[in-house]
Amino acid sequence: MVALMIGDRSTSDVIVRIRTDEGRENWFYCHSKVLVEKSKYFAERLSEDWPTCQIIDSRNCIDVFCQEPDFNSHAVSLRLLYTKGPQKWHGVRNALGILQVAIRLGCHQMAGSCREYLEAVPWEEADEEEILKTIPNLGAPYQSIVARLQPAVHDSLVRIFISAISFATSSPSLSLKELKSSTQEQLEYMLTEDDDPPLFTLDNELVRSSVKVGMRNLLRKFDGSIESILAASTNMILESKSHEFLSHLCDISWVCQILGKMEMMKDLVHYWAGASENILRAAEHVRKETDVEIKVVEVASKVLETVGFGNVVLPTSDRIRMVKLWLPFVQRARGSIERDDVKCDDDEEEEEGVSPAKLDGEIWQGLESAFVSTILTLPSSDQAEIISDWLRSEYAGYPDLTEAFEFWCYRTKVARRRLATSTFL
Repeated sequence: MVALMIGDRSTSDVIVRIRTDEGRENWFYCHSKVLVEKSKYFAERLSEDWPTCQIIDSRNCIDVFCQEPDFNSHAVSLRLLYTKGPQKWHGVRNALGILQVAIRLGCHQMAGSCREYLEAVPWEEADEEEILKTIPNLGAPYQSIVARLQPAVHDSLVRIFISAISFATSSPSLSLKELKSSTQEQLEYMLTEDDDPPLFTLDNELVRSSVKVGMRNLLRKFDGSIESILAASTNMILESKSHEFLSHLCDISWVCQILGKMEMMKDLVHYWAGASENILRAAEHVRKETDVEIKVVEVASKVLETVGFGNVVLPTSDRIRMVKLWLPFVQRARGSIERDDVKCDDDEEEEEGVSPAKLDGEIWQGLESAFVSTILTLPSSDQAEIISDWLRSEYAGYPDLTEAFEFWCYRTKVARRRLATSTFL
């Protein structure tokens, strides 16, 4: 049997005219056998029951009216009725237009194939917007197309978050470094309030528990790295140990972002306060690594800001020790990091290369504010000792503790006046 082909006038027994209100039209020489078999609409138009079937030539010429933007989709759909085997949809937009025509003309097989195609292929962002405007109006059988755009159920959200936080705080091989960084970025995005609210509320116990477990595992590994460095002689520290120490610092710096968003900095702050001496000793062992120094400063700034602004309460003795330990380190580190920045800038002028890690100016400002705030919470005698050491330091230019000094002077004078006039002091 000879295959029927659209446009073959010698075998055609019906003409389909696709027309618009603007006067555009196209004639297609078709075959009633094909149209009736594959389209419910054409089957009805060509049946004896159609009201105009007795009018001369009414069954030999069928007008299909459409809007101008849908004209091409109607033409393509008509041609597809003659296609055997896999159909080519030529992209999401075309398939979406053909789907609407197929539904209108009752071409169920074509509509089903369109649905399967749209469910299976990737979409651009512009495609998603068009699909979201179109699919909801096509009825229940086609809502599966937008399944990928539906909000995930709560259990799925929690499951992926737990898996992601576990991976983001792990120590995978170097080949997975980029995947780990990407996972960390997505976890931050999940918890960030931007144009849309975060995916989780702060009181979600499963999420909070998984973050706490991930943080504790990370700190345990960090402790192991510190012990490994301190157990080795300064000249015997392997490069791998320095890189491991730096990697853990990077993860802790990142996890601070998550803990801050979830108001869960308490455990990390208490750990950092207790481990500060060993952290600084380990940092001193690998002091040649500028990147290590930068990351230590980053994490210290987040911890000290949390303490300084009262978001986590530490005993007075811990606050005194934190200031006395970290103030000299930060002063020396700033000078060292700035010297390296100048050297790197000079080197970059001579040859192009990978830009070195640098420290945001806001971190230095935040540290300065945190030191001032924390110092002002200490007993006046401890304030006097810290300010005296600061004034004698060769690094007195940073941080600027002038505000703390002024407050101490004012409070001291006021306290003496109170002492002279009150029996309670």
